Amino acid sequence: MKPTLIIGGGIVGLFSAYFLQKEGIEVTIIDKTDLLDNCSTGNAGMIVPSHIIPLAAPGMITKGISWMFSSKSPFYIHPRLDLKLAKWCYLFFKAANETQVKKAIPFLKNLSLLSKALYQEFRQEHPESAIALVEKGLMMAYQTESMEKEEVEFALLARKYGLEAEILSPEDIRNVEPNLELKARGAVLFPGDAHLDPGALYSFLKSYLEEKGVKFLTKTQVLGFEKSGSKVDAVLTDQGKIEVAKILFCGGSWSGELAKMLDFSLPMMGGKGYSFIQENTPEIKQATILTEQKVAVSPYGETIRFGGTMEIAGTNQSINMNRVRGIFESINRYYPEFQAKFPEENQIWKGLRPCSPDGLPYIGFAPGYSNVLVGSGHSMMGISLAPATGKILAELHQQKGTSMEIQGFEVGRYS
Repeated sequence: MKPTLIIGGGIVGLFSAYFLQKEGIEVTIIDKTDLLDNCSTGNAGMIVPSHIIPLAAPGMITKGISWMFSSKSPFYIHPRLDLKLAKWCYLFFKAANETQVKKAIPFLKNLSLLSKALYQEFRQEHPESAIALVEKGLMMAYQTESMEKEEVEFALLARKYGLEAEILSPEDIRNVEPNLELKARGAVLFPGDAHLDPGALYSFLKSYLEEKGVKFLTKTQVLGFEKSGSKVDAVLTDQGKIEVAKILFCGGSWSGELAKMLDFSLPMMGGKGYSFIQENTPEIKQATILTEQKVAVSPYGETIRFGGTMEIAGTNQSINMNRVRGIFESINRYYPEFQAKFPEENQIWKGLRPCSPDGLPYIGFAPGYSNVLVGSGHSMMGISLAPATGKILAELHQQKGTSMEIQGFEVGRYS
């Protein structure tokens, strides 16, 4: 019997396999890496229904231009002669307007809420250690008047769309974060958000799938496809040919290259991010985003992860130490008492978040194909949106009605 082949062993690929194996589908996952360290293992691990505004928001154009002149800025596009980058930037510019954002908000919100509900179900079905979901919300801390205005406006917008948002004073922040000073003018708390340890989740899920009979073929490079009409019959790899019943593209930042082999367009750029672990001394308790620097703070008891930057870098995986220093310097800017230590290069995690130009993922059937599905382009919200994406792909695979409307995630919107 021919398997369903998932190309890409990140968290979206694993959750797709998780829901497919529940349906009794034979699944094989292939990945060109060894799956020991990828974009799914070292990110901030935040589950964020509050993040209803896509990356391609109106203000990002102005901010992006100003950030271009700082080697430590939160967002950076390295200017270079690259037709793929030029096309992506043009599409990003076209999408960064209020009309497109208003269209995107309901889709992102519903996908996020579905994912959080699925995480809660997952926690009930598996050991607590498998997910260690911390449901204490996410705090957006700000130091400047301009950022206060932006965050409060966003809190009011979130409330308009039915999300809970609390505006905190410095005194309120001290109650949330009692162990050390958080130097902030104020904050917005989103109680419906959560966070988890992405590495622990990924490790558990991979082991669980292996126990359930899902096959993993690592260090396997896709070279091409054999197709007949609207169907792909086999995937050609450097390890041989694999005949398939259906295919799921969950290849992250490389999904655009896979799509090109099947003659449809899937604009995608890798948005490089960095993170590192520190001893949590004095203990920070609340998951937080330091808004001026766009740095994510994810506490796990005795340890804590700091992460950030969005460096549009294609598939370049080198470490830019100035970007890491920008994250590091923000720590004591907000937490002056925290005992931060600059990490060695081998202690720094890096990952390429797959960014679509409009900030919305691609979820659904590939244009022109009856047995090719796509789940990619989740930007910095891969962990947050993976369960919902996996469930929807499994529903489409089984020709069932989907758990939510997915028109906004149309795979062929740039074809």
